[in-house]
Amino acid sequence: MSALKNDLLLKALRGETTTRTPVWMMRQAGRYLPDYIKLREKYSFFERCQNPELATEITVMPVDQVGVDAAIIFSDILVVPQAMGLEVQLIEKTGPFLPAPIKSAADLQRVHVPDVKDTLHYVFDALRLTKQTLAGRVPLIGFAGAPWTLLCYMVQGKGSKTFDEAKGFCFQQPAVAHQLLQMLTDTTIAYLKEQVAAGADCVQIFDSWGGLLSPEDFENFSLQYIRQIVAALKGIAPVIVFAKGAWFALEEMAATGANGLGIDWCIKADKARAFAGPDVTLQGNFDPAKLLLPIPEIEKAVKTMLQSFGGQRYIANLGHGILPNIPVDHARAFVDTVKNH
Repeated sequence: MSALKNDLLLKALRGETTTRTPVWMMRQAGRYLPDYIKLREKYSFFERCQNPELATEITVMPVDQVGVDAAIIFSDILVVPQAMGLEVQLIEKTGPFLPAPIKSAADLQRVHVPDVKDTLHYVFDALRLTKQTLAGRVPLIGFAGAPWTLLCYMVQGKGSKTFDEAKGFCFQQPAVAHQLLQMLTDTTIAYLKEQVAAGADCVQIFDSWGGLLSPEDFENFSLQYIRQIVAALKGIAPVIVFAKGAWFALEEMAATGANGLGIDWCIKADKARAFAGPDVTLQGNFDPAKLLLPIPEIEKAVKTMLQSFGGQRYIANLGHGILPNIPVDHARAFVDTVKNH
């Protein structure tokens, strides 16, 4: 293993002093890059995920083309429900579709905690190949969806703004919900440990729908499971937890022992820091839609963001994934402004 030439991200996560703020972007490997779009026209989504050469090529693209300080493996959070036995389709431009969602205790018979080395080997193959290809240029981030967010898709069967059916399932059949959440947690722990063994330098847990729950329900249906995952990875690799919209739980999320907390653009930096406390690294929180501003305006807004978070224990990022319609030079302006600050 070659030593990392750029370890800013890992230093920031460990709370060490960094010479400048590290920067990467959620969903940086993909939909806004013309070279990715060419591959998308040739191969289906799961072909791109399951072919280690393609996944590696896509993962490394933004490092070469945009200059980010980390690579994040090209994959999807829904490979976990798929590995557990549920059919998952990804329909271009409309999103995920699960034709046979979980609606009852009987449906749990159709899912199981898999041997991840067998069912998700292609992710580990892609991580190993990417690690080799990067040759120590930047750290490699692995990831998984949080159990609550995965449950949302497994019960609703498709994307939603409110996930009412998933919430209804948890409220009407709590025992079944908790059983499924525990299965997801056990699978995710094994999956992330194996990602680290295959070369991931740190991992991020994406709780995209955490903000749909009240603080009490977030603890019950999401955070208690995230806590198990963070604890299981302690001493193995740094962990970033990103629960979009769940700023109300920053203090509790910091208490899990996570190294980093992702935040969206709906909370000010000083408030986020006050909630999270001094011992965790904050990551975020540029509104992805703001990358549609003219470049001089992007530069100004990024500088304002950097000043508001201060120089240390901070990773510059977006507050959610980059949008498909962002021009590459706008993404590059975001990254360059951070690097030159």
